[in-house]
This record gives sequence, C-alpha cells and structure tokens, in this order.
Amino acid sequence: MEEKETEISRLGEFGLIDRLTRDIVLKNESTRTGVGDDAAIMYYGDNEVLVTTDLLLEGIHFDLRYVPLKHLGYKAAVVNFSDIYAMMGTPRQITVSLGISSRFTTEHIEALYSGIRLACEKYGVDLVGGDTSASVTGLVISITCLGDAKPGDAVKRSGANPTDIICVSGDLGAAYMGLQLLERENNVAAHSKDKNFQPDFSGREYILERQLKPEARRDIVAILREKGVAPTSMMDVSDGLSSELLHICRDSNVGCRVYEEKIPIDYQTAITAEEMHISPLTAALNGGEDYELLFTVPLTDHRKVEFINGVREIGYITKPELGCALVTHDGSEIRIHSRGWNAFEHEDGNATPATEK
Repeated sequence: MEEKETEISRLGEFGLIDRLTRDIVLKNESTRTGVGDDAAIMYYGDNEVLVTTDLLLEGIHFDLRYVPLKHLGYKAAVVNFSDIYAMMGTPRQITVSLGISSRFTTEHIEALYSGIRLACEKYGVDLVGGDTSASVTGLVISITCLGDAKPGDAVKRSGANPTDIICVSGDLGAAYMGLQLLERENNVAAHSKDKNFQPDFSGREYILERQLKPEARRDIVAILREKGVAPTSMMDVSDGLSSELLHICRDSNVGCRVYEEKIPIDYQTAITAEEMHISPLTAALNGGEDYELLFTVPLTDHRKVEFINGVREIGYITKPELGCALVTHDGSEIRIHSRGWNAFEHEDGNATPATEK
C-alpha cells in the first residue's frame, strides 16, 4: 500500500523546518550554530558573524492595497535587524533580492528602496548587494542581514535555566490590532458606495505605526550591555508571545510561568481589541509582528532589570516537568499553546490545529 504523503499544513512552518534540517551535520569549524535561532552564528577571526534571512511574499506577508511601498521597504529591512539584535548582536550589512511582476514600475521599486535605505541609514547598516528577477506572483522580497558579536556574547534561545526571570520589552498586541484595523477599513472602503470614502484612523496612530513601521529594539540591547546584564536566552516577538515562549522553553528544556496581569498591553491596543470583540490578551499572546525582545536573565540580575524603562518582568522559568502555563488573574493556570502566525495555514483561511512546540 502506498504511503500517504504529508501535507505541509499538518506540520506547520516550524515543523517543516525541523523535518528538513534535523539531520544536517555541520562540517566547518567556522560554523558555530546553524538552523534554530534568530540567526546562525559563524566565527571568523575576532568576532562571531551572525546571519539571518527573511522572505516576504505579496498576498501572504503584506497587502499593497493598504501598505505603502516605502513603509514596506523600511519594515522588510528592520525585521532582519531585529533578528540580529535578538541575539545581542549588531547588524552590519544586508543584501536585497526582489522578484518583480510586470505591474510594477521603476518608480514603485524606487519607493520600496527608499524605505530600505532609510532603515539602513537610521541603524547604520550597509546595503551591499542582492539580485532581481521577474515574478509572475506579484512582489517577492528576500533580505539577508549580516551582523556580529564578540566571541561568546551572542545569545541563543537555548540558555534559559529554572528560576530565571522572563522579561519582555515594550508592549504586545499593537501590531496585530493595527493590522486588524487596516483590514477592516480596507474592507469597508471596498464595499462603500462613496467613491470618496476615507478611513478614520484618528486616535489609532500608535497601533498603525507598530504594524506599518516597526522598530528594532537596539535601545534595549544597548541598555542591557551598559548595565552588564547577560541574558541567558533571547529572541524577538515576531510570531506571538506564546509561540516565542514555547521556542525558548523547548530549546532550553525548561518550563515557564507567565502572569496575565504582567503582560504589557497599550491602551490603544486594548480599546481597539474590545471594539472589535477581540480579547486584548489574545492579541498580545498570539498576534505577532511586535518585534519586541523576549529574554531571560538570572534571578541575581533582578535589580539590574527591574527599573529599566521599557522592560517588564512577566514570569519565571521552571523545571521542564512543570510545563508552560499562563497564570490568570484569579490564580488559575492555563496551558500555553502556540497559536501565533502559521505560514502554511489551509487555503480556506482556517489555521492548522495549534500544537505545543
């Protein structure tokens, strides 16, 4: 009997990556770590070299009906910088490769590049190369970023230990609610009989900016270095807090307890979520694209991080047998599941069943 083939949607993005890369054996001494973190680590001479790459597809990762090309270019670059900062590194260079369909003009691509160049200027990163090709599926953007860290300074996901404090920068759920707002207003405009319809975003500027023009948290990395705090594990929140927590706990072979009341949620995020009948906590746990830093520090560093502006202590690491749980306001514990972004959801829009990573 012929063996049934496995649909990619059953594995999900990270399950597919695990299956494709689990048997890879590193052969070069210069390769310190490969697949599995925000960036790979290589060693050449005096510094460790960090490498990360992102692929963005029109219709999957962005919608040009409401995303300006300049903002898209800026965001495409910054999310790569964020991966380098999420390992306590410094981004240095990027390459940009584009797949361009015939509906785009030279001016369109110039607008995209103006955003990329603006991000590079702001973060001190050099654009050093790339490639272009024709595309039959809209716009495709692939950016690779190289960064560096001093030997031993790069922080991975696998170093968390029981009793470590779990910290997160900024606030969560804002980017997700910004996306929901954009999609709602775009839908209203598409069905409006008023040809001059203009969406009303007044009072929602913060969540829109978090979605359209995110920033990498190099400021937090700089403060941690200044205070002599060496995180035991770290990653950026791109797929949602729940997903990232499970990544750290799985790779570190630990459990965690996170407190609902301590998860930082901005006022605009909460109000917009309630208006749309979405739980603000759900947006914070599962929304993604916040690009804040999630990290763990030893209990002995509590005083060093307690008063850092923009950093919140939200829980602690436990022994693995205790599992991963959210502690609610009434003291109940709810098992954390990964319900963040899944790049391989079913075509009918229904996400694949969430499973713990």
